[in-house]
Amino acid sequence: LMIHKCLFPVAGYGTRFLPATKSSPKEMLPVVNKPLIEYAVQEAVDAGLTRIGFVTGRGKRAIEDHFDKNYELEDQIRGTGKEDLIQPTRDLIDACEFSYTRQKEMKGLGHAILTGETLIGDEPFAVVLADDLCIADGDGVLMQMVKLFRQFRCSIVAVEEVPDDHIHQYGVVAGEPLKDGVYRITDMIEKPSKDEAPSNLGIIGRYILTPDIFDQLRETPPGKNGELQITDALKKQAQEGCVLAYRFKGRRFDCGSIDGFVDATNHCYDKFYKNGF
Repeated sequence: LMIHKCLFPVAGYGTRFLPATKSSPKEMLPVVNKPLIEYAVQEAVDAGLTRIGFVTGRGKRAIEDHFDKNYELEDQIRGTGKEDLIQPTRDLIDACEFSYTRQKEMKGLGHAILTGETLIGDEPFAVVLADDLCIADGDGVLMQMVKLFRQFRCSIVAVEEVPDDHIHQYGVVAGEPLKDGVYRITDMIEKPSKDEAPSNLGIIGRYILTPDIFDQLRETPPGKNGELQITDALKKQAQEGCVLAYRFKGRRFDCGSIDGFVDATNHCYDKFYKNGF
């Protein structure tokens, strides 16, 4: 089974970054000089996923415009050194097919993924949350997961160790080790208290899902906060078959928080831009 499609749920409001996100999508916040969503799409393309789907909402047109040609701008900078600044974005646009659908109501990540079914159809796919910026030496996190999917052919979630005082912010998994960094999931809880958490392994914004997840989501009742939770659907999928948790190689920045966003900006500046990259 090959994976060609990647789904990006981008309908959220980004309220932790108000007032910056009052009229601009949080996914367009720049880490140095490139928006978060471009880092995420590039990671997907590097993993061979070039059919890109966005689950959008009101006020998100800037994302669609970003992944389109801007003839006026390109005419203005033609023949100048600034052409080189936009070339990587041009290359990304040429490499991908983009499609969009709207999430009419914010009912949780599970609902956003279910809304994207019309873009995915009956095939395995990845889900990337652009808030989680992942930087890795060598293969990107999504490429690592694609390679794992080719071996096991089941749904996979990326996890990392989470401090006890942050555990309530994550979906948390428990599992049986299969090999180094790979676990077969036996339990999943969305945003548990420290005492309820089955482990310290929290799910981050990278998933590979098999298409039967859509049926699971349709049959899953609202969970934590009255929202349709992807963790609840994945738990059922794990009970009926197999879902893996993968401790990825690399570093993840929570760019949904101001502290994480600043850390990501400093890290990317030092790694990619400081020496004129």
